[in-house]
Amino acid sequence: MNNRIRLLRAEKGWSQAELADKVGVSRNSINSIENGKFDPSLPLGFRIAHAFGLSVEEVFDKEDAFK
Repeated sequence: MNNRIRLLRAEKGWSQAELADKVGVSRNSINSIENGKFDPSLPLGFRIAHAFGLSVEEVFDKEDAFK
């Protein structure tokens, strides 16, 4: 699933480890999600979006969810 996590992290000046701490997962999980190797669970998707102050649709490409 495509996402804007890397871009959003850069805008905030956060490392993968910092975002991981904010949402309660490992840095490797964030790396895998950013690179499209892993799709987050719905609760994790919401935690990631909340960390950025955005909706899930603003972080993740909803068109990918229907493929």
